[in-house]
Amino acid sequence: MDRVFLTLAAAFGFAGVAAGAFGTHALRATVTPERLAAFETGARYLLVHAFALFAVEWFRAAGPDQVAESWAGVCFVAGALTFSGSLFALTLTGARRWGALTPVGGVLLLAGWALLGVAALTAPIPFDLIR
Repeated sequence: MDRVFLTLAAAFGFAGVAAGAFGTHALRATVTPERLAAFETGARYLLVHAFALFAVEWFRAAGPDQVAESWAGVCFVAGALTFSGSLFALTLTGARRWGALTPVGGVLLLAGWALLGVAALTAPIPFDLIR
């Protein structure tokens, strides 16, 4: 599982940068400013959650595997794909029905952050080694 989250973190980072460039250069002239803003939000959230997945892996590598950090990673992956994916689909198709999935992705992202907080509070990591 370790390489899965790291690989997905790299993929999210790549996709976030690519989506940002695509939005700036290819979509600016073809979609409304509101739809472009939604697309940019999707790209930004992919980038943020690339780093969140790196944090999950840091917890997994620093100490014994915990349930909270593993579920945080799963929630980040599912949430980022659902949140950003729905915004990308909404922007590219104009079909407003995609917007119904965005809050589901947002709830999954919130759950991921809450679970990462639980992992931080309960991790058996000797923080006194950091000097």
